[in-house]
Amino acid sequence: MAQEHFDVLVIGGGITGAGVALDASSRGLKTALVERGDLASGTSSKSSKMVHGGLRYLEQRDFRLVYEALHERQRLLDNAPHLVKPLPFLIPLFGERGIVTKNVARAYSTALWIYDVTGGLRIGKRHRRIPRSETLAHLPNLRTDRLAAGFLYYDAQADDARLTLSIARSAALDFGAVVANYAGVTALLRDESGKVAGARVQPCLANGPGAATAEEIEVRARVVVNATGVWADDIRAFDEGVHPHSLRPAKGIHITVPAAKLPADVAAVIPVPRDHRSIFVVPWPDGRDIYLGTTDTAWDGPLDDPACLPEDVDYILEAANAVLTEPIERDEVTGVWAGLRPLLAPPAGGKVSSRTADLSRRHTVRVSERGLVTVTGGKLTTYRLMAEDTVNAAVSELGAGSPEAFNRCLTKHLLLRGSADRAALADLQSPGAARDLGVDEATLSMLLSRYGTETPDVLSLANGRPELLEPLVEGLPDLTVEALYAARSEMAGTIDDVLARRTRAVIRRTTAAADAAGKVAGLLGPEWGYDAATGDAEAAAFASEALGTLERAGIHPDTRRRTGPSAERLEPGSPS
Repeated sequence: MAQEHFDVLVIGGGITGAGVALDASSRGLKTALVERGDLASGTSSKSSKMVHGGLRYLEQRDFRLVYEALHERQRLLDNAPHLVKPLPFLIPLFGERGIVTKNVARAYSTALWIYDVTGGLRIGKRHRRIPRSETLAHLPNLRTDRLAAGFLYYDAQADDARLTLSIARSAALDFGAVVANYAGVTALLRDESGKVAGARVQPCLANGPGAATAEEIEVRARVVVNATGVWADDIRAFDEGVHPHSLRPAKGIHITVPAAKLPADVAAVIPVPRDHRSIFVVPWPDGRDIYLGTTDTAWDGPLDDPACLPEDVDYILEAANAVLTEPIERDEVTGVWAGLRPLLAPPAGGKVSSRTADLSRRHTVRVSERGLVTVTGGKLTTYRLMAEDTVNAAVSELGAGSPEAFNRCLTKHLLLRGSADRAALADLQSPGAARDLGVDEATLSMLLSRYGTETPDVLSLANGRPELLEPLVEGLPDLTVEALYAARSEMAGTIDDVLARRTRAVIRRTTAAADAAGKVAGLLGPEWGYDAATGDAEAAAFASEALGTLERAGIHPDTRRRTGPSAERLEPGSPS
């Protein structure tokens, strides 16, 4: 990066920044991306993991946002079918003594018809009202004293962190973008006229506790894009000299419980009577866990540490337990996560709501007097459209004389890595493919949902090493070989990278993930260049931080763990 000169430098490795890098590089722009932490380590790994239009935006009469989101939902289903899957949603109807009022039923029906017409029907199915018996078949733990019937409609689900990673890898491996995680921006560079012309970057070698830092480098670019989400004002301050307050972050938290506590074969929308909101109940694709959320509260604390607090867990448990026959207890929660939405603050003099849920999820792209392009707001589902608008603004900044190809966005129909070869993907989904690869059908299906056509590359690392086909974390389907692949092919440089984002073990089974930390350190320490003592220290630090997240949420996990020097270890083997 220090030796090259780029057309576009993207700051921020969340889904928006990765989307900008893919859009720009696919147009032929020489593109670089830097991220101060790991890819998707901020908001983009802590969403509700849904690709949807957003029914509640109909209530706010933001029909354009719903239309755009549903349009982008379909593009994701088409462009990344291995990562993004249709998901049925259940809306239970409750009423006094099991009788729902006609007005309530009519309101839901009208909203869902509008949702279908606005773009929901693109998924190939329309909503329908279902009787109480079918509602209970999908969610058998619902209380029956007030249950009247239900509605079923369709949206989609995706692993947000792996989607972000796939977009970034597509930009780098297919279109030549240069991507670096653990490379934070400390200042912006300017040319002779004062225009932003790059950034000063501080690489941080992520391996081991108290990671060493390298010397700062200067990355030169004709246009700089600020795609840092809730941290966007921090980068703007480098440009403007003062810290703007254009964002109003909102905290959203989720909790995970074993599926046995809340069996469901579809997602569900559960009302929260006290504030007229709702929470989602969503099954993890492998069916072992259920997650519930989200909250929507203003956050004025540290942006790097949006803690999940006991009152947040109480809010979700109270809403869920009000409609369940068997209440979920606090200590039955196995994982939590908290993230910040980069909501746009109301304009000066505009109407200010006390509820962050009332703020717009639309995005905005602005170009400063010195040429810094900043994209803020938006949501996971509309990342591609946000990126297109941002790169259009960047191309305008490049000015006359730029190739006409720079004006042509290609991402509307661009297949992401893992889905690009449809014939190869179909072959891997055919009968007998699992046997040929040496795994069972369920394991292959799980791997395909993460890696698509790169699945054979993952499994090839386990050739002659059957122990790598064992589970990485107790109780979860992730294979040990996936950790090795993450280090060698997915830029994972820490235990947290592997267990929190390349796999999702931390947010699903936190205690089990803490138990597995020593195993990951033993396997990957040589890949990362540190010795056993350093690996033990990193494993202990990871376990302490992971379990501390539960403790802060008022959840007290079993402390009988195997971490550090006594943990199970695997030999790294020779590089393939």
